[in-house]
Parts: sequence; C-alpha cells; structure tokens
Amino acid sequence: MLLDFVIRQAMMPRIEFDHTYYMKQALIQAGIARDNDEVPVGAVIVCREKIIARAYNMTETLNDVTAHAEMQAFTAAENFLGAKYLNDCTLYVTLEPCAMCAGAAYWTQIGGIVYGTGDEKRGYRLINPDMLHPKTKVMGGILEKECRGLLSGFFNTKR
Repeated sequence: MLLDFVIRQAMMPRIEFDHTYYMKQALIQAGIARDNDEVPVGAVIVCREKIIARAYNMTETLNDVTAHAEMQAFTAAENFLGAKYLNDCTLYVTLEPCAMCAGAAYWTQIGGIVYGTGDEKRGYRLINPDMLHPKTKVMGGILEKECRGLLSGFFNTKR
C-alpha cells in the first residue's frame, strides 16, 4: 500500500514554484479587484516558497487612497510573520509600485519585488528609481502582457 502511494506521488506532475507561478497568483488577486470595480492590481508575498499574504486594491471599497494591493499585502505578511521586516520575502505585484508603495517597501526592507508591467504614469522609477532599500532586488516584466491587458481592459470599459 505505502509503495503504491509513493509511486503515484512520484508520477504526479510537479508544480514549478517560479516567478510565473507567483505572478499568476497575483493576477488572480487582480481579477478579484476588477470584479469589485477596483483598479485591477493584485499582490502576493512569498516567504521561503510559501505564499503568506494575498491582496488586491481596495481603495474604493475602503474609501482609502492608501489601500493599494501592496500596502494590504505588507500588513497581512507582517501580521502573519509577527514582524515588521520582510527581508526574507518577495512581493509579486501585477503593476510597478507607486512611490507610496515603494516607500513602504523600503521600510519593510523587503528582499525582492517582482512586478508584471511598468507604470509609465505613476511608477516609483519615474520619481526615484533608487528609493527602495539597497538590499531589495527588483525584476519587472513577468507576465507583462497579461498584467497590462487586465489593466487596459478595465480602463477601456470605464471610458
């Protein structure tokens, strides 16, 4: 019996926990935001290959301009860990963080930020590309087409 179980487990396809996988999880959160008539930005925070926080924009729902997906995710991750620093974590977010969220990322000392599509109007890189913590590693363009498409589709319905 045990041998049959072990053989079946070995034959099952393995899930690749890579940047694409985690960005897909952030896209799911962005879809929830869109379904709630929020700007479709989603985020997850990963610590040691485990998602410890999931969030999406809630600025309209909470009537709070600071309720960006990243801010919600930072709070959830800090509560999960019982700590204010996220240096062993990576934020996956569908849109490049704005200056406010980049500033908050600085204070969390997050280890990495992976974003889907750049924000040519409000992205932190426009204001100060060096505003993140010096140890934070940044990567952009993961599932960029999907992330950009979700945003542009949302705004096209609003026009």
